[in-house]
Amino acid sequence: MAGSRTAQRGDKKRPTGPPPASAPRTWRFARLGTPFDTPGRRLALALVLVLALGGFATWALYGSDWLRLRHVKATGTTVLTPDEVLAAARAPINAPLASVDTDELARRIRDRLPRVKSVAVVRSWPHTIGLKVTERTPQLALRSGGNYREVDRDGVSFATVRTLPRGVPLLEMAVSDSPSLSRFGTDRLRHAAADAVAALPGAVRKDVRTVRVASYDSLTLELTRSRTVVWGSREQGAEKARVLTALLKAAGEARHFDVSVPSAPAVSGS
Repeated sequence: MAGSRTAQRGDKKRPTGPPPASAPRTWRFARLGTPFDTPGRRLALALVLVLALGGFATWALYGSDWLRLRHVKATGTTVLTPDEVLAAARAPINAPLASVDTDELARRIRDRLPRVKSVAVVRSWPHTIGLKVTERTPQLALRSGGNYREVDRDGVSFATVRTLPRGVPLLEMAVSDSPSLSRFGTDRLRHAAADAVAALPGAVRKDVRTVRVASYDSLTLELTRSRTVVWGSREQGAEKARVLTALLKAAGEARHFDVSVPSAPAVSGS
């Protein structure tokens, strides 16, 4: 019995056969910084970067000397000079370019220089503002004392000159006793006269010497060689111009033309 127990113990201590193969080892690596790498922390870092970049951009635009107004240039002038435009604009030299109120610059120019019809104010980074001016051109001229007041295509009276501009018809406003003056106003009556001249082709327009306004519905054109044209109102201007051009060619010796009703024109005198 004792020998049998000893043998069994020996069998357990010294098993027969080859030793079992070792199990493969599994290596586990810890991710560095894993506790800090969360969506919330990544978002916070992104916000910090955005705020930092935004702060730097704001400082560069408004606080630094990098992007300040150094130069102002005016273009598009014909009668005016660039210096006159610059003086009217009064741009804030050395101010941050981003802070310059371009609408205010344009308003100052138009208010101080009525000859300016429009002006485009453009920032040109890093240091320049450009002023692109469009001037009014005279379509008619009113007598004003010993001078003349220029009137543009829109009927705007914008500048006083000493002599009648070459090729510009004289405008006579004979409306002091007309109800049209109170009903339509001087500006609208001037605009009607300017429309009549603008509707004419160049070959006819160059012969116009005077435009007389008696009322809104009564415009008369005086041409060279003592010719008179009853124009009527401003309506149907293009059609009236075509009819008048044809009449001038067909009845070159006539002195009186009536196109107030373009579908039924009249010619008289020779």
